[in-house]
Amino acid sequence: MTRLRVFTADDGDTPVLDTSDPKWIGDALKRIGVRYERWPLRDTAGAETDAVLTAYAPEIDKLKAEQGYQSVDIIGVTPDHPDRAAMREKFLSEHRHSEDEVRFFVAGEGLFTLRTDDDRIHAVLCTAGDLISVPAGMRHWFDMGPEPSFTVIRLFENPDGWVAKFTGDAIADRFPRHEGGASDPKTKRSS
Repeated sequence: MTRLRVFTADDGDTPVLDTSDPKWIGDALKRIGVRYERWPLRDTAGAETDAVLTAYAPEIDKLKAEQGYQSVDIIGVTPDHPDRAAMREKFLSEHRHSEDEVRFFVAGEGLFTLRTDDDRIHAVLCTAGDLISVPAGMRHWFDMGPEPSFTVIRLFENPDGWVAKFTGDAIADRFPRHEGGASDPKTKRSS
């Protein structure tokens, strides 16, 4: 289940908002400039990349037309991936991108944590059916969890624009990590 928790930058233990209501999540994220939508899930289990992209072509084409995205791909990570720990570590620190970071979760889950200019921290546990678009320049980090399991469609203006530019701020270390499945309410900080 999708979940949004909002914190102040000085308190990573006590959320000022904690909700799984899709409307509240969408409204809260819209206020900070983040696009959030729920797309209908389609049966794509075991399908090849082209078949998955075809299944979601109407939604993808709409986004491309509205936002000017030029390319699309699919990436998936499983709990038995040999490089899962290094992949997880790569984006756990606060960073920015020069273009939007757009992800649609076909399956699985991941935790996007967003930092606004007023130092509010929005931790969004995205699950299958969620589309999130983190605007270019927004400080954030991503946690796929210790046993990652997700398949996402990614859209780009230019794939090179997605390179992470790390801020050097250790703020991400003070906020909850993604430690369990979506059904596990204990998304918590690493010790």
